[in-house]
Amino acid sequence: MKSLTVENLVQKFSLKILTGKNKLQQKITQSRAHRPGLEFVGHFDFFPTERVQILGRKEITYLHKLSIEERQLRIGNIVKYHPPCFIVTAGQDGLTYLTQYCIEEGIPLLCTNESQTTSEFITKLDAYLVKTLAPETAIHGVCINVYGMGILIRGKSGVGKSETAHTLIGRGHRLVADDIVVLKRLSPRTILGTHDEKTKEFLALRSIGLLNVVRLYGRKAFQDETRIALDIELTKWQKNSLNNELEHESSFTEYMGVQIPHIEIQLQPGRDVAGLIEAAANNWLLKQQGYSAAEEFLKRLESEF
Repeated sequence: MKSLTVENLVQKFSLKILTGKNKLQQKITQSRAHRPGLEFVGHFDFFPTERVQILGRKEITYLHKLSIEERQLRIGNIVKYHPPCFIVTAGQDGLTYLTQYCIEEGIPLLCTNESQTTSEFITKLDAYLVKTLAPETAIHGVCINVYGMGILIRGKSGVGKSETAHTLIGRGHRLVADDIVVLKRLSPRTILGTHDEKTKEFLALRSIGLLNVVRLYGRKAFQDETRIALDIELTKWQKNSLNNELEHESSFTEYMGVQIPHIEIQLQPGRDVAGLIEAAANNWLLKQQGYSAAEEFLKRLESEF
């Protein structure tokens, strides 16, 4: 199981450490934060103890209104489950009682800056946790963003994946990764494509060498990550293997349980592969909007009879 540490959160979000400087190596394995609400009134049946616990203005105001005895009881009931850490948002103060319990139980207590609301912070935190803790795999290929959608370009070594990506960059599209593409499963329907840091911004072209696309073509030539919408496989030309049908039957490639629409493009001298990929991207976008060129064509034929 993937994990990160409390220290990672401190560095990422510039959090202030109130207690637990020696406990920052505690692991975080859950991709969502939690705001204890029902737990403060004694309901622990579904308490996600392994999540980061967020205390915003509502939670802290509620605690301030309790008597000393009641407050000790409510906080004591939560800290005994030893969550990875508590993060107090929106510049809350008067936390002496909470600090005491966190010190006694060895739980890091952190706080955000005053300018950030609780909802804003949770949105950013959850996005970071989901991406960082997402299951991932690496594949050989190229990932490029075409018209705002992520496309995987795969094929055997030497088939022309990187050269095709270079042509697409020249047409205004953006490189995400070359050679090694890291795929992250964010949800049952979402795969994110990114690089492995070592190859960031680099594109390797046979006979030319290694290129830094940002240095050559500017920042617009590169994108850090993209949601994968199409899986395109480049293959050698085989006569009579692909027919000129109105619409090919849908096929998919599965990555970590997520199915991505798959298209095969056969290569032949003179074929504009980059143009075909652009056409495939536009056609996919139209299908997402409910339009099918094949269906419209058939309707026109039917209207003549």
